[in-house]
Amino acid sequence: MSKKKYKEDKAEKKLGAIDEKLTASEQFLEKNQKAVLYGLAAVVVVVGIFLAYRFLYVVPKNEKARAAIFKGERYFQNEEDSLALFGNNNDYIGFEAIIDRYKGTKTANLAHAYAGICYSRLGDNEKALRHLTKFKGGDLLIAPAVMGAIGDVYMNMNNPKEAVAYYKKAADKANDEMLAPIYYKKIGQVYLHQKDYDKAIETFTKIKDTYLNSLEAQEADKYIEQAKLQSRGQE
Repeated sequence: MSKKKYKEDKAEKKLGAIDEKLTASEQFLEKNQKAVLYGLAAVVVVVGIFLAYRFLYVVPKNEKARAAIFKGERYFQNEEDSLALFGNNNDYIGFEAIIDRYKGTKTANLAHAYAGICYSRLGDNEKALRHLTKFKGGDLLIAPAVMGAIGDVYMNMNNPKEAVAYYKKAADKANDEMLAPIYYKKIGQVYLHQKDYDKAIETFTKIKDTYLNSLEAQEADKYIEQAKLQSRGQE
């Protein structure tokens, strides 16, 4: 048999095998046509429902929530905490109402953070904790601030152990020259308050060595000397 003839026979066999596969597929489709069509229709319906829910409900709801919180952020920045929380009886409904009305949105989640800090400033530690612990997010500015705020609440509740734990979480989450030393300074001050001078010195030394360009690093020596003096006074 010539090479040409051999190649032609081989090609015909391949084409025959492909034809057999195509025929089998056609037979399967003919037998299961309704099931296949129903399956495709179900996929189309599910995708359609998802897109409709997202673009006709979720997106507009998020937009309304963002518009609703705008004035509250102004009140928050000015420390007008009652107005920020409960609204002005005019064109702003308050963080509490935003949380209820726009539940499930990013804005409602953010409102938990704002509300928690407002309650903390008003001295209502229980409500502050309730809102702050409901905040969920990994933002590198907001998340450390919320953890630090929880630490502040625990200090107000005379629970320094929990306060230090949350300050450490805030510092670790921030992990930068701007925010991390602020929370380590709070930790050092807790240790000073607790008369744990060795840990206070260790903490302020960490600030001095790790965050060289921060304001807290420039103040560290002052706190280290304070801890040393107070430690000697106990001897």
